Amino acid sequence: MKTSVGDASRRTTGGARPLSWSRTVARELVHRDSVAEVLLTDVRRVRDGGYEAAASWSRSHPTFPRGGGDLHSPLMVVETLRQLGIYIPLRYFAVSPHARLLITDLFFALDPSAEPRALSGATCVTCLVRAGEVRREPDGTVCGLRLQVSYLAGGVPFARAGGGARFLSAERYAAVRSGRTAPAAPHPVDAAPVTRPDPRSLGVPGAHDVVIATDGTALLVEPADTRHPFFFDHATDHVPGMILLEAARQAAALESSGILLRPTAGRLNAARFVEYSPAARVLCVPHHATCVFRFIQDGEQKAFGVFDYQ
Repeated sequence: MKTSVGDASRRTTGGARPLSWSRTVARELVHRDSVAEVLLTDVRRVRDGGYEAAASWSRSHPTFPRGGGDLHSPLMVVETLRQLGIYIPLRYFAVSPHARLLITDLFFALDPSAEPRALSGATCVTCLVRAGEVRREPDGTVCGLRLQVSYLAGGVPFARAGGGARFLSAERYAAVRSGRTAPAAPHPVDAAPVTRPDPRSLGVPGAHDVVIATDGTALLVEPADTRHPFFFDHATDHVPGMILLEAARQAAALESSGILLRPTAGRLNAARFVEYSPAARVLCVPHHATCVFRFIQDGEQKAFGVFDYQ
């Protein structure tokens, strides 16, 4: 898999005003309960048919390293993509605010030589977005699309990301979930005892950031803090994709004895929902600067992907 960011589009807005990083967009337009978890501050359509967006990455965000590092987590690239994948369909494609967003697949790639350093305040990120492969229901309602995003800081491209999403009505979502639409407790009361790795070996600030554990025989997706401000901003009836990515990243760090800590590129394909119970197994195979991972639950592969490291 190629990990280079490549040449990002240098197009300008041609509009009457510059992008603003002054305040966040409405939290309901990015499916966040806490305003503190909203990254987007401005989104608009541009003349060539694409979109331009502003995102603010704060050093106070839960993913930012507390041990003196000055780089944002790669998850910030993915979370910005996720928020764009909700805001743009709601704002520009007339998707119902009651629709449920399902991520089908995603990718990201960072250029370590161009990444912005967070030295003070927040990092102002510009996103150049293209939407394509728009799918519609017979009545014209948009039910899916794909986004491609280039990320710039100070006018310098440093990352790219993209992925696909489906949008289901409440009725169709209930049918897909077969009655499992009530938010489920991440930790069943009868869950077996587990052992968690040392946070330092996973490259996370503290114990509440750990999302994996072992039951003595298998490595499991088991978040330590079910009120984590980033991973559990709002109730969900299945394990969110962001937790799956972080669980895979932590598993790679653990299996590589701390060598593979910060991926510079990655892909995730979510074939099926990952439920909270029974806890899904995360299997990963590090090989040099790559780690392949997959999630197994009830004997089925629910999701899979790969990370690259530099």
